[in-house]
Amino acid sequence: MPETFAVAGAGLIGRAWAIVFARAGHTVHLWDGSADALAASIPLLRANLDDLEAQGLIDSAIEVVQRVLPMPTLGDALDGARWMQECIAETVEAKLGLFEEADRYAEPDAILASSSSSITASKYTEDLPGRLRCLVAHPVNPPYLVPLVELCPAPWTDPAVIQRARQIMDSVGMVPVAVNKEVEGFVLNRLQGALLAEAFKLVADGVISSADLDKTVKDGLGLRWSFMGPFETIDLNAPGGVADYCKRYGGIYERLQAEQAEVRAWDESTVKRIEGERRKVLGADDLGGRQVWRDRRLMSLLKHKQAATDEFGS
Repeated sequence: MPETFAVAGAGLIGRAWAIVFARAGHTVHLWDGSADALAASIPLLRANLDDLEAQGLIDSAIEVVQRVLPMPTLGDALDGARWMQECIAETVEAKLGLFEEADRYAEPDAILASSSSSITASKYTEDLPGRLRCLVAHPVNPPYLVPLVELCPAPWTDPAVIQRARQIMDSVGMVPVAVNKEVEGFVLNRLQGALLAEAFKLVADGVISSADLDKTVKDGLGLRWSFMGPFETIDLNAPGGVADYCKRYGGIYERLQAEQAEVRAWDESTVKRIEGERRKVLGADDLGGRQVWRDRRLMSLLKHKQAATDEFGS
């Protein structure tokens, strides 16, 4: 049954969430503190939706975009909405102000969620009368192509709200996971951070170039990781499963961890080297075009994964 979702912030992530909800058949009230950003949002949305239609991932870009309604105020956006997805600046101060206003105007049973990629919900919801209904719903960019969403409660978030959030995210085509307690960066960014930390060290130490490091992931680890997680990967990489794998290779990984434990800043010289190598491959003026290429590759991969899941199961 169609319902109403509010999206606060009409930037890249806000527009992507609007697509998620509208694609699922719901009305989206889209608001932004900048009138210019709000005005620009619908043409940008339409361009993304045209690509989705061209790939056969939606039936009609026009039908989806017509469900997204720009709203002049946050209060108007929240009127009748069962869910608010906040997508504004990544600062505690900005989120404090918005959540205070949202808690006043939102429907009594509406869930208030943040797209924050690192700031835990306790930092901006503690003093709210409706703090039990607040959480982080951290997506991967762009969420309409990469469906994982981390549901991250504050210590006081009602467990029933988390359960309802999971059901709502399932219903709009997302893949929700529950992060059981607050931790900076949540889970996805901590995993990504661990890989990036080792990648920077390997390049800084001259072990490998940034281009070959990227190939190691995209043409090696990433092929398996596109449909299996790390635990399933090692479970299938030894005859006796995960326990057998750990018995065979645990000592190697313990030695690697000891080497990898050193914390290093992403120093200026290494960043400059990687920046230089990347700009030889892709000019700064071509970044936007490559982002479009990335999204179209993701669309193709999503289409393939859907077909493969239908044929082989998940």
